[in-house]
Amino acid sequence: MRNFQVKASVGGDNAETGNWVSWLPTGGLAADKVLRLISTATSSPICQFISSPTTFLHSVDPRIKLAWLLALVVLPARAQIAVRFGLVAFIALLSVLFLPKQVWVDQLGRVSLLCGILFILSGLGADGVPQLVQSRTPSSSLTGLPDLPKSLSGYSYLIMKLGPLQLTRKGLSVASTASSLTFIIFQSASLCLATTTPEQLAFSLRWFMLPLRYIGVPVAEIILTLMLSLRFINLVFDEVRNVALGIVSRRINWQQLTMKETIDIFASYIQRIFKNIFKHAEQISQAMIVRGFRGDSNGHKLYFLSDSSFGMADFIAVVCLIGVSSAALLSEYFLV
Repeated sequence: MRNFQVKASVGGDNAETGNWVSWLPTGGLAADKVLRLISTATSSPICQFISSPTTFLHSVDPRIKLAWLLALVVLPARAQIAVRFGLVAFIALLSVLFLPKQVWVDQLGRVSLLCGILFILSGLGADGVPQLVQSRTPSSSLTGLPDLPKSLSGYSYLIMKLGPLQLTRKGLSVASTASSLTFIIFQSASLCLATTTPEQLAFSLRWFMLPLRYIGVPVAEIILTLMLSLRFINLVFDEVRNVALGIVSRRINWQQLTMKETIDIFASYIQRIFKNIFKHAEQISQAMIVRGFRGDSNGHKLYFLSDSSFGMADFIAVVCLIGVSSAALLSEYFLV
């Protein structure tokens, strides 16, 4: 029997022999990068109310904001491609104008990256691979019939071809719908939550859901759950960030840890997050009991602190909503 030995040199004469070392994954650096990414990703306000500076959107009635959110979800699916991208640009412009710079730079960057990846995958995946189908119709040379005339308008179903993949009009339509709808949903919801307090959102949703009480819908319980959830989101992001910062600040030498020890640290990290979250939930429940809550949402009065007056900002928002909705609906007839 022969013994085979495999050796790999790093500092040999051949300069390319050491390139394989850079491709090896290092668990310590990966764990440190993950924790730093978590701590920085949650540093900017996500789904949180930003009280200052006070902008135009802060003074708009929350019921009009909910109507805007509903319209922005429905319109991209019915409008043309130009209108979809126009709505995306409109939401991005509102974010730049009415959000602090550090907030909109972080949010627009992450959402744009996600939507860009979704656009590429949807565009090339919807109708990207050509089907190998043999036509059953005999050619014109066999039938003696003249060829069909080519379109004089320059219409082409195929837009772009990348090797075996292709971008067609169907793929472009699917990609634009998916990416624009994703961008609009994420960014418009973030914009609404950043300029509206949880009490105002609960008040507006309660105003729309009041007629449902007559068919047995527990409106009071839904509104109370919504308001507590919006208040609880801030605590979740704070705990995720604080625990990650606590681990990073200890300057753990990850390269000296084994894989089992690294997994154990991440398990304790997740355990600590849930422990702190449940602790906050218990404190909230105790505070509600002290204030007289006994489980009956209908008998417990909620103070929404929302002004229902109709001002100039509300009038401008309603006019803009009607204009955007009309433009999106009319685009089906004028844009082909």
